Amino acid sequence: MSDNILVFIERRDGEIKRPSLEALGTGRRLADKRGGRLDALAIGPGASDCAEVLAAHGADRLLAVDAEHGQLYAPQLYASCVSLAAEQGDASVVLLAATAMGKDLAPRATARLKTACASDLIEVDIDDDGTVRGKRPVYSGKAYARVATVGAKPAVATLRPNVFPLPTPDPSRKAEVQAIDPPVAAEDLGVRAVRFERPESQEQDVAEASMIVAGGRGLKAAENFALVRELATELDAAVGASRAVVDAGWIPHSYQVGQTGKVVSPTLYVACGISGAIQHLAGMSSSKVIVAINKDPEAPIFSVADYGIVGDLFEVVPALTEAVRKLKSA
Repeated sequence: MSDNILVFIERRDGEIKRPSLEALGTGRRLADKRGGRLDALAIGPGASDCAEVLAAHGADRLLAVDAEHGQLYAPQLYASCVSLAAEQGDASVVLLAATAMGKDLAPRATARLKTACASDLIEVDIDDDGTVRGKRPVYSGKAYARVATVGAKPAVATLRPNVFPLPTPDPSRKAEVQAIDPPVAAEDLGVRAVRFERPESQEQDVAEASMIVAGGRGLKAAENFALVRELATELDAAVGASRAVVDAGWIPHSYQVGQTGKVVSPTLYVACGISGAIQHLAGMSSSKVIVAINKDPEAPIFSVADYGIVGDLFEVVPALTEAVRKLKSA
């Protein structure tokens, strides 16, 4: 087995998702350490058009499956493509972003490759013998586990979004493009997606946002989410929510952060009126900077907060919004 690294590239409407570029940067680091090649795999119409961007972010070669029936996620096709690319590219490690798609695809590809998968890593490295070692949160984020794919070739790993740095693009880099015929024909797909429906709101997805302002039960009513949205707008942040307000019907489930919602790792997480149940902390405690606003000084959210404001959110949040607005206009 060689020291080559393969990174699966997730796209939507032809656009490369940021978490895949983060994974590509990590793949570049591991490939440089082992002296191997970095391959990127893109699937769907226009896959070969990604070469320039992927090369700039570290890829040596683009494996492109320009299949019309790969435009939307098709588990059978995608898993077959990943396993085929890993085998043809003689990869020792396969990296995917731990997005909704990546979490579904990684175990499918792992089973086809008859290997092992280390999931949701927030740290990853590779030993001299090719063993992948990483760190991942366990027990709802209350502890960390050190994992190793001893003897697994190729090892598969998923990386938590917004944890690994985005590589600095180098426009002078070039990547070879190799076309791969789809290993599964359209008529042989057992399950296929027929369309992708976007919500009416075009707000940022909390799973990929670099900043999040989240609201909880302390907002008291659905209409008071306007306070959260105003602050999020000024910060160019995504809007998030706790499970309590989602269950109450104040905001759709797609905004929920937590163990039963979306796990996030933004640069800034502002929690407004969120007490900090363990299920919520499990979904956001890896954020780089956490600001908590709550009138209860004993609220569990303060145990993970870098900055805590004990006060009435109906006074604090508008004041923060105005302060951010003034800073932007200065």
